[in-house]
Amino acid sequence: MFFNEVSIYGSWQAFERLVCRYLAHKGFSGVRLVGQTRDKGADVIAHKGGKRWLIQVKHWKTRIGVDVVDTTLESLRYYRADVPVIVALNGFQEKAVRQQQALMAQGIPLQLWSADQLVKNTSHLSDDYPYGCPSEVFERRDYQENAIQLLVHEYHRPEANRALVVMATGLGKSHVTFEFLRRILLGEEVRVLFLAHTNDLVYQLERSFWPYLKTSQETLVWNGYERPGADELERVPFVFACLNTVSSYVQNGHQLPPFDVVFVDECHHVGDDGMYADILYAADAGRPGGPFLVGATATPWRPDETDLTGVFGNPIVSIDLVKGLKSGFLSNVDYRMFTDNIDWNALRDLKGDNFSPRKINRTLFISEWDDAVVLELKKAWFEQQVPRAIVFCGTVDHAITMRDRINALGFCRAEAIYSRTMGGMVLEGYERNRILCDFNDGAIQVVCAVDIFNEGIDVPDVNIIVFQRVTHSRRIFIQQLGRGLRLSPGKDKVVVLDFVSDIRRFAAGISLKDSLGEDGGPLPGRPVRVRLPYKVSFCKVGGEDPKTETFLRQWLDDVAAIEEANEDASVLKFPPSFNKR
Repeated sequence: MFFNEVSIYGSWQAFERLVCRYLAHKGFSGVRLVGQTRDKGADVIAHKGGKRWLIQVKHWKTRIGVDVVDTTLESLRYYRADVPVIVALNGFQEKAVRQQQALMAQGIPLQLWSADQLVKNTSHLSDDYPYGCPSEVFERRDYQENAIQLLVHEYHRPEANRALVVMATGLGKSHVTFEFLRRILLGEEVRVLFLAHTNDLVYQLERSFWPYLKTSQETLVWNGYERPGADELERVPFVFACLNTVSSYVQNGHQLPPFDVVFVDECHHVGDDGMYADILYAADAGRPGGPFLVGATATPWRPDETDLTGVFGNPIVSIDLVKGLKSGFLSNVDYRMFTDNIDWNALRDLKGDNFSPRKINRTLFISEWDDAVVLELKKAWFEQQVPRAIVFCGTVDHAITMRDRINALGFCRAEAIYSRTMGGMVLEGYERNRILCDFNDGAIQVVCAVDIFNEGIDVPDVNIIVFQRVTHSRRIFIQQLGRGLRLSPGKDKVVVLDFVSDIRRFAAGISLKDSLGEDGGPLPGRPVRVRLPYKVSFCKVGGEDPKTETFLRQWLDDVAAIEEANEDASVLKFPPSFNKR
């Protein structure tokens, strides 16, 4: 069993995750690991019986005393939890047990769980998946099933040794790859090395894989914080590893343990440097006689034009954003690109024949219009039955400003969330985790985010996205947009409000609209999911703005070149018909 006398004596981080996985097998939902430095006395938040449970996990050599009980009770108020739990590796002092009894008599349901007790409880669990068989629990979609079968077939084909999965955010590429692994595990024992380029992604991968594992199947994390020994790396069949750590291990002359499958998540990062190449070479992955190599990505494009097919072969499945929308695999999109901040008078004063995006952006756009943004958000808010929104901002100051302006109108509750340290401002880990928990539960309905929801962060499904952040990365733009594209019960559409002041974003909007076409319907043979079509429109506050779209189409003649242009490239020519507007 995964929770056993050996696994509990790993790292304290691994012990916390064992508790998370245990909770999943015991019927808890919304299990989230929140423990960090200065975490206010909470390590795990979970839900069961309509209550929020707060779990403090102590991997101490000594028994737990009343001071930990006091800290845990204090954290209840901060996290707005109902049931406090303390999990201890080596049990509790008698004073702590007596305090628990006194608190229970007062109606405070403090739970004290020892590691020995959890090991015993786990041993009595059936060897099954935590939520039931994934092929029955998760909604089965034809395109996913087709991709899974193709992967299984490729794995068993003698001359095949690699596969590439390209699926836009929201299409379930994780489900496809994990279900593929689960199915081959039904017929044979398989050892898998999961690789990702950040620790956040490593931890997310492990958590996401748990529903596909039976109680008897163990996992292991290998990164800069958790360094298992060679015997552990060989014993545990599923190793989730961070790129830097494995690369250093290989470069220092160590030999990797044998694996049957090497899985690279967000494999568009493979071309960033030579670390992936070193690891794949050391593992002999993707070559005859070596481990089967699988790469998965939602965004296969790279600025350096690295060809992923050279590493992973041609895609087994490839469904991009446009194909996903046209096929009805993703939520309907009502994309509104606002043009109110175009300063036509300034544009008339431009002199010369060629202009860079930097010069156009400085001249063309009026930057301050946050009040209009909030009013448009409020209008979109009442179009959705159960609204939930992410506002992508460019700076921490701007995120805080947007939070305050949204809250001032009183139609929802908003919070600002950003990286732990950014621009001299600090958002402590416990604050960020509390916000994510409240956003997941619906206590917070809007988050104003700065560089936090691109990769590696679990967020609930949203149906309103507001862009106020300029990104010149097509990959990041698609990742952010994908946060609202997942299908879910009762969701008719995602409303996208794009207020970005960058000429390249207008080019991207035109490109997306043209790619989707004007018919607004699904592909032939696909049933109409709902009557609302996907739509890309150019708007002013209060209505559509086809006149500006027509002008922009004439001006942005080579849309692809402009969308991908850098700040100083001279790609825009002054439209000769401009003065006729």
